[in-house]
Amino acid sequence: MLKPTKILVPTDFSEYSDRALGQGLDIAKQYNAKIFLLHVVHKEILRAIWEHFPSKELTQEIKVIHWTQTKDRLQIQLNKFPHVKEVEIATPIREGIPYEKILEFEKEKGIDLIVIASLGRSGIAKYLIGSVARNVLKGSKCPVLLTK
Repeated sequence: MLKPTKILVPTDFSEYSDRALGQGLDIAKQYNAKIFLLHVVHKEILRAIWEHFPSKELTQEIKVIHWTQTKDRLQIQLNKFPHVKEVEIATPIREGIPYEKILEFEKEKGIDLIVIASLGRSGIAKYLIGSVARNVLKGSKCPVLLTK
């Protein structure tokens, strides 16, 4: 029987990611597991910044601001759940192609379970990014719980 100790919950800050986080928190609380709430800044976003702001100093400054805002958004997302203080949580941020970074993180940290939304961003972003959940499901070495 699966008794996870390290649970990865990737987030794109959508309402679907909130649902996945809720599920992950419930499981973590039940098994006294650690949650990794991971956000991946897509490489296309970073490339757009580099193309529009050729100054290396300005690009770095924008990246720092973006990282700070992302950390704030992770905390805001966690604050939606009253039982969040009962679970150990880390909020890493990575940059690259989301599904690749999620799978790398799984391997790096020895993740036991991934809880991921089967749906995510809408609009143009979903066409740029593709199906992160599908690629994570195909590439993961551990069990994956898809939420709706």
